[in-house]
Amino acid sequence: MISRLLPSPLRRLFGARAARPTPHPSSYLLLDQPGSLRPLLTALGRVGEVSLDTEADNMYHYKTRVCLLQFLVGDEVFLVDVLAPGLSLTPLWEALADKHLVMHGSDFDLRLLHDLCHFQPCTLFDTMLAAQLLGRERFGLASLLEQHFGVALDKDGQKANWSRRPITRKLLDYAALDVWHLPALRDILTGELKKLGRLEWLEQQCRAQIASGAEGFAPATEHDWRIGRSERLRGVGLTVLHAIWHWREQQAHRLDTPPFKVCGNALLLRIAEAAHAGETGPAILAQVHLGKRHERLAGSLSAALQAGFERDPQTLPRRPGRDPNHVSLTQAQVELQERIRADRDRVAQHLRIEATLIANRAQLGRIARDPRQLSELLLPWQVALLRDQPALKAAS
Repeated sequence: MISRLLPSPLRRLFGARAARPTPHPSSYLLLDQPGSLRPLLTALGRVGEVSLDTEADNMYHYKTRVCLLQFLVGDEVFLVDVLAPGLSLTPLWEALADKHLVMHGSDFDLRLLHDLCHFQPCTLFDTMLAAQLLGRERFGLASLLEQHFGVALDKDGQKANWSRRPITRKLLDYAALDVWHLPALRDILTGELKKLGRLEWLEQQCRAQIASGAEGFAPATEHDWRIGRSERLRGVGLTVLHAIWHWREQQAHRLDTPPFKVCGNALLLRIAEAAHAGETGPAILAQVHLGKRHERLAGSLSAALQAGFERDPQTLPRRPGRDPNHVSLTQAQVELQERIRADRDRVAQHLRIEATLIANRAQLGRIARDPRQLSELLLPWQVALLRDQPALKAAS
């Protein structure tokens, strides 16, 4: 069965889609039954470009799942319920393999899709990256749609539980709107990039985005518990942090909720720092407030805290070997890093873009350590902006 969701009376007032899209799609198809992908697959066979977005449940479950896929194919919007039982998506990934994608903020989506089915697009236009390269201070989709099309996205959709079924009409409207304006937005941003001579910059950024998305999300390691300011802890502070971090993971997994909803990193660190400072378990627990939702977990937290106090710090997983790229810089290299940073900031200010788009702090440090790595660490457009600046010219 295919559910065609017809326009509300308000949307009928806008009429047919013009050269610039109407504020809302006139209708869309919800594909949520076995065999219901046929209209989407047929539409994909007629085009070379597709607008795509995803909705996930990372705010509500321990393990993130893709819940909904939104497609704009030509003038048709299709919403695919990824969680629908019996709906095979294999033909969809095959049909998308050679399509040019238009997306907004694609990094998280591409990593999700890689981990779901190892999907990797052939080419991409990311409207968020384009807006950043144009120096837009507000580059979120909601801000761009409001600025260019006078359309306001419902903020509730950004915080919704997309794994809940059935999906409400309000959320489906929101999901359809996420892709509806992407081609027109792409055209506007493309024109501005061409005027500034930055279209090639975007193409390079998008190719890099595809490559990083193909890495998926970093797998869990035995050192994930070393959060925030943990490098300042010693002895019992570390054993307590290790114990309560794993306690939080176990509870989050058992409750099927994101770990931060059990308790945040700030609370874990406060507990560990209190132990490091010599406070006793009961004194620490007296200051801990898990909130009404998780008050019942206080007993298991107490047990984890006690286990942390009793553990020998020598039995903790040893820190990974020092990465040679993170060896402390010499004084001369620190001074070179500062000169490169000043050059970068001056160039960025002239171009009216965020300085970290050219090179971030970690990259600056590695360049200062060995300027010959410039072309390996940065994209060609970034290299072209920095290589002839005073600091690197003097260092070469």
